[in-house]
Order: sequence, then C-alpha cells, then structure tokens
Amino acid sequence: MNKANSLHVGTCSWKYDSWRGIVYPESGPVNYLHEYSKHYSTVEVDQWFWSLFAGDKVVLPKPSVVAGYAASIPEDFIFSIKVPNSITLTHHYSKDRKGPIRSNPNFLSVSLMQQFLKTIEPLGNHIGPLVFQFEYLNKMKMSGLAEFLTVFGVFADHLPGGFTYCLETRNKNYLQPRYFDFLGEHDLYHVFLHGYYMPPIFDIYEHFREKITELTVIRLHGPDRQGIEKQTGEDWSRVVAPKEADISRLASMLSGLHSRQVETFLYVNNHFEGSAPRTITRIEKALAAA
Repeated sequence: MNKANSLHVGTCSWKYDSWRGIVYPESGPVNYLHEYSKHYSTVEVDQWFWSLFAGDKVVLPKPSVVAGYAASIPEDFIFSIKVPNSITLTHHYSKDRKGPIRSNPNFLSVSLMQQFLKTIEPLGNHIGPLVFQFEYLNKMKMSGLAEFLTVFGVFADHLPGGFTYCLETRNKNYLQPRYFDFLGEHDLYHVFLHGYYMPPIFDIYEHFREKITELTVIRLHGPDRQGIEKQTGEDWSRVVAPKEADISRLASMLSGLHSRQVETFLYVNNHFEGSAPRTITRIEKALAAA
C-alpha cells in the first residue's frame, strides 16, 4: 500500500447503473471497475462476503472474476476486501429470532481463510485492508467480549503474515479499552462503522483516538437502509438525505487522523445520503474548507 497518501477514498461496491453520467459513461458498454478506477484509488469488495449458504455450502471467489478485476485496474489501485461470512458467522442466518440457531462449522476456520487468501492471490499488491465483519453477537452466539477476544485471538495467531487485517464489531459494548489493546497486541486494526445502531464514529474516535495508530478503516452507512432504498427507488444518482453535521465532523476526524499520520481508508455507501459519489464530492469540499 502507498503510505505516501494517508487518505484513500472510495465507495462500498461499484456496479451501479444509476452512476452513469457521474462515474460511468452515459451510454454504451462499460467495464465498470476500469472506469471506476479512473475516479477513485480504492474500493470495498462486498460481494465475496456472501459466501455461506444452506447446508453449510461455501462459495469462494471465482478465479475468472479475480483475474478480471486484476486486469481492470491501474498499478496503485487498492481493494479493501470483506472476508467471507462463512468465516465470520458464528451461526447461520435465521429469520426466526425465537427459533433454534445452527452453528457454522467454518467459524474462524484457519484452513478456509487460507483457501480464501489463495483465491485472491492474483490481486497481489492491490490487496489492502481485509475486513472481518461480525454481526451483532447476542448472548446465544457469544457470551461477551472476553470470549470473543479469546476465540479470535487463537485464530489471529494463525493468520498468514503480509496482509492488513481489520475488525468490525457491531456490538457497541465491545468498544472498550481492552478491545483496542487486543487489536494492538495482534497487529489488527479497527473499522469505524457509521450506522447499523452503532454509536457515532466521531464520539468513538474522540474517546479512543490514542489507540488508533498506523491504520484504520471508516465505513459510512446510513441509519435506515430500507427507508433510503424506498426514498431513492434505488436510483443512486442524487443526495436525498443530506447529513451536513456528520460530514463536518468527519472532515475534522480525517484531519486529525492525517495529522497523526494514521493511514485511513474511507468507504462511502449509497445508503449514507443516497449517492456515494455525490457524498464523496461533498466530503472533499468539506476537507478543502477545513
């Protein structure tokens, strides 16, 4: 990764027809990733996260897709890749919250992680943050932070070197000193998630700023995914839910991270304001003003 630039800005995923005229040509065939990489230096790969299916079936990235991505980007482009949920899910998803839950036999599987890393190997130096995204873990799935740190610590001790590993928790009560100390002890980095019932990232940063060193990831999501999808009709070409205060506070947070020489990866989701590319333009203006 290029340490010369301490801030890398991109979007969460990239293949949206409604970005034509903003990121992509108005009409005609298009290699979305190739065109995207002309505007941004990084992107979050979300699609490989969805890997665990009925009957414990695991689907890893297709070699042809990985090769296509590698061939579509310039030399300095960076992928932030969400680790497959076949590795991060303690149990299978279930719509019945009161029914029994079924354990995922691949949870924190070192061998499956090695297989995954082998499939994305063709991306080479374009591999940036590898994000372990954990859902909200209730008491039926994880007794608490102590157990989580214990089981992930064993897993982390077996992770291959040479990669940047980052953790995203959706348990706000996990965000306490021993969690951040654990990250530092295991060469892991924190992912700031803005949305999904988590506390504002700005407050978390202010409280734990001294523990955020070297590198971090920020993911901007909105508070109401279904609401904004209904509001936009999934036309992601315009801002429909402007968040001026959040963008102002974000600019201040980014300036602070830059002054402390913390390499920062910022990924904006369409669900934050309605159009990730439009939001990035607004963030850039706020940074310039700051």
